[in-house]
Amino acid sequence: MSQQIKSVIVRNSDTILSDALGVLALTVMLCVGLSLPGFV
Repeated sequence: MSQQIKSVIVRNSDTILSDALGVLALTVMLCVGLSLPGFV
């Protein structure tokens, strides 16, 4: 199992990086969106 995970990470390292950046951007947008009503 761990060998399969390692091989997937090695083969798709550029895709994993862009996916991680997308998740980070979505998390930031969610946190900002949820905190906006507190400012108004």
